[in-house]
Amino acid sequence: MLENLIAHRRALHRIPELDDQLPKTRDYLLSQLARFRCRIIQPGHSAVLAFFDGGKPDTTAFRSDMDALPIREQTGLPFASAHPGQMHACGHDGHMAMLLCLAEYVDAHLDELPRNVLLVFQPAEETTGGARDICRTGIFQELRARHIFGIHLWPDLPAGVIGTRSGPMMARSSEVTVEILGKSAHIAKWQEGIDALAAGAEFIRRAYAMANTELPADWYQVFKFGRMESGTVRNAVSARTLLEGTLRTFQDEAFDHITRRAAEIGQELTKETGCQFSVRFSEGYPPVCNDPQLYAKAAALLGPDGFTPLAEPALIAEDFSFYQQVLPGLFFFLGVGGDQPLHSDRFCFDEKVLVQGVLLYQALLQL
Repeated sequence: MLENLIAHRRALHRIPELDDQLPKTRDYLLSQLARFRCRIIQPGHSAVLAFFDGGKPDTTAFRSDMDALPIREQTGLPFASAHPGQMHACGHDGHMAMLLCLAEYVDAHLDELPRNVLLVFQPAEETTGGARDICRTGIFQELRARHIFGIHLWPDLPAGVIGTRSGPMMARSSEVTVEILGKSAHIAKWQEGIDALAAGAEFIRRAYAMANTELPADWYQVFKFGRMESGTVRNAVSARTLLEGTLRTFQDEAFDHITRRAAEIGQELTKETGCQFSVRFSEGYPPVCNDPQLYAKAAALLGPDGFTPLAEPALIAEDFSFYQQVLPGLFFFLGVGGDQPLHSDRFCFDEKVLVQGVLLYQALLQL
């Protein structure tokens, strides 16, 4: 198994592609899946689905993402990216390798499995949420999918350690944009201006205080701004401020409260400062929330050594959450250790950990 995992991972690592423009990645997957007794489904936008029909009444689904990142690789690996400015810096090459090796196992044991199997190779996880497009095809209803599983390589866990948790696992991510319009004036006549920079600073202060005090202490959430752009020169009152940030939540109630209160703070400051505020939140990905019943079944099947229960969810987002909107799903982290975070231009991992992922998938076939 390890030899095949390494071969798949390295072949895919050499040909990273972005978003849903993945012709070489798709062709590689198709060439490998052609050896197996599965029906290939291509719903568009480079997605590749492999359906193993064992004649069972329902289906177990597994998902891997396909896309890379617009990063110039600096690993120096002999199998480094052959596409300048593009790199598998988030482990999706490993995800695809695990699912291809699972395909080989399913092909050899299909008649023994309790359910049909659907393998989902999905584009655009890093960009527009390709999972949502696949869900909209109705394929899970058509093939009577009972549940879905996924794995993400995770540097924050020791190599080979598998982690998951019941309920909230990864955050809902929403981009926040606040535009503030005031009136410019020379500093010597600052009273004639309307200070958009000061209004922006006060908005941040009030927004942070709101997010930190108005929600239950045990609700995980982050509301922060990473960019502030204001003014033109040092001796003029700023006429415009742009704030860009992010909101990460796990409960719909938290998202609704923060978005509503942020808009109210903008309205309050409009009255107090004379500036005009525009507060916008993108829809973002939903939170990854593992189905409690599916989690309990997996825990009973795998036993106490099957995975490590995670104490807290991660504030990173993942579009696996869209699958969990239409059927029960369980997401896992597979530790790779190391000192390089995801999205690093030096991200790499010991390929032996991929064996643990395939073995986990094989066990989950029995649920």
